Amino acid sequence: MRLARRQLLQFVAGAAASLTASRKAVAQSYPSRPVRILVGFPAGGTTDIAARLVAHALSERLGQQFVVENRPGASTNIATEAVVRSAPDGYTLLAASTSNTVNASLDLKLNFNFIRDITMIAGLVRSPLVLEVHPSVPAHTVPELIAYAKANPGMVNMASFGTGTSSHVAAELFKMMSGVNMPHVPYRGSAPMVTDLIAGQVQSAFDNLPASIEQIRAGKLRALAVSTATRQESLPNIPTVSEFLPSFEASAWIALGAPKNIPAAIVETLNREINAALADPKLQARVAELGATVLKGSPADFSKLIVDETEKWSKVIKFAGIKVE
Repeated sequence: MRLARRQLLQFVAGAAASLTASRKAVAQSYPSRPVRILVGFPAGGTTDIAARLVAHALSERLGQQFVVENRPGASTNIATEAVVRSAPDGYTLLAASTSNTVNASLDLKLNFNFIRDITMIAGLVRSPLVLEVHPSVPAHTVPELIAYAKANPGMVNMASFGTGTSSHVAAELFKMMSGVNMPHVPYRGSAPMVTDLIAGQVQSAFDNLPASIEQIRAGKLRALAVSTATRQESLPNIPTVSEFLPSFEASAWIALGAPKNIPAAIVETLNREINAALADPKLQARVAELGATVLKGSPADFSKLIVDETEKWSKVIKFAGIKVE
């Protein structure tokens, strides 16, 4: 009996040692070839900018190229499904965003479940949204925009960088709380939306601050308010929406995800290296210039974030009756 027990213990110890050695081997050999980071928006938007900053840092830290690949369309679902269906080997990653948690509550007939099918690795950045208008709009404050929209019902539109994106749900929350009728005009990404907003093709929008801050500074767009609970250092004179609509809050986050069943050792490696990159003062300064902040944490932190955000936006979608367009 003692011999059998001793053999069992030796077997268990051997198996554990073998597993540990295997995990170390995977971590030490990764990455051995270029890694793709899929972005569900066109180049130039906040998700694209954040992905490229971190891709550059990871390329330097890990000695292999991390290449950003833009696959816009279907409110990030084209890129997300491509990652879900890819091999869980760490060589195809997803720049996940708030849009992914919003999509879960829309009637999109998705071929995947984001919470179940994507493993969260690490955060990248969090940014406020900014409520902005074309300079021709006769409104310099949130109350003035609300009054103007109410005086011209259905005539002042609100653009977004896609149905179901953080830009869209923030706009619907704004319309719900202010009682205004502002038709929704969806685009396939922040960059084309901003281009049309500057040209006066649309009148207003909620955009990620990093994607619009230079246009605001140049006077091509007028910022009325930021969507976070507190004012932003990058635009200290711009109030928050909640100063006029109490309890209003919406922010955009970007994180890195991978297909489920990705080896834990690769998740640990990427999380460690991303958090180290985000701790670099130079990268933090670059992110701050864009009006955002770095978003560090563990894989568990971001798994919880996904669940919490999905629940939050589900309530807004149901109340506002947001449908796929």
